[in-house]
Amino acid sequence: MQEVPTQEIKLNSNNVSVSIRREDLIHPIVSGNKFRKLKYNLVQAKAENQDTLLTFGGAFSNHIAAVAFAGKENGFKTIGVIRGDELESKISENPTLKFAQECGMQFEFVTREDYRHKTEANFLENLRQKFNNFYLVPEGGTNEFAVKGCEEILTNGDSQYDYVCCAVGTGGTISGIINSILPHQKVLGFPALKADFLKEEIRKFVQNENWELITDYHFGGYGKVNSELIAFINMFYEENKVPLDPIYTAKMVFGVNDLIQSGYFSENAKILLIHTGGIQGIAGMNLKLKAKKLPIIDFND
Repeated sequence: MQEVPTQEIKLNSNNVSVSIRREDLIHPIVSGNKFRKLKYNLVQAKAENQDTLLTFGGAFSNHIAAVAFAGKENGFKTIGVIRGDELESKISENPTLKFAQECGMQFEFVTREDYRHKTEANFLENLRQKFNNFYLVPEGGTNEFAVKGCEEILTNGDSQYDYVCCAVGTGGTISGIINSILPHQKVLGFPALKADFLKEEIRKFVQNENWELITDYHFGGYGKVNSELIAFINMFYEENKVPLDPIYTAKMVFGVNDLIQSGYFSENAKILLIHTGGIQGIAGMNLKLKAKKLPIIDFND
């Protein structure tokens, strides 16, 4: 694994310093927190002598793409249980699913109603009846092995920061970060979806209470964006040459920028933002934006 760079960035303030940890550069395909979450899950799967990984995700899931590629690279067969049976006939039109299929992933498309039962014993038993033995990787990858991997995001050199900020999906990444901060530091999580259950999910993995969820920047829910967020992503790239994904990291950076302007942070605070990757999903998002005749994400210089 290559060393992950950290760079200072420009946001609209002179009284705090902000840097971003470029976890999106950790691997060309399995980027950001997906690399961290899968690292020890792959070790565990091999320890259990499993040869197949099964996981869950939606149409443009970074997790699905990452599991498909990581499985191929590490000698595992992969199965993706995909939310939305209408997608079965649209694989060639979907950059994420097409990529996963090219990596050898087998799909099981289910209705959105059935997908809500994915953690229930009967649902999982039906999958085992159909596919025999497999190593189960939860949706988003979050479990104890994922948290262990995410505990490695921060390094000894990060003691200078007062705040560590990250996007939150299933809670695994922020849990790992919370477990590895120092007493003087606080973690701010920015949920990318409307999710009242997240605090309880995070508390399953952490003891430290020096963290907070900032729930005002989900832009309407998971996968929801608007022209204001797209304009921010494009402006941020123009100023910093850092691409942001619209589902997770962009919402977090937008939120931090807004909090800076509203005086949330103390003067001279040092803030570290964690870029959790997800750039592969931009192609799919731009297809949706074009269909709605909205501005697209554009990283052309």
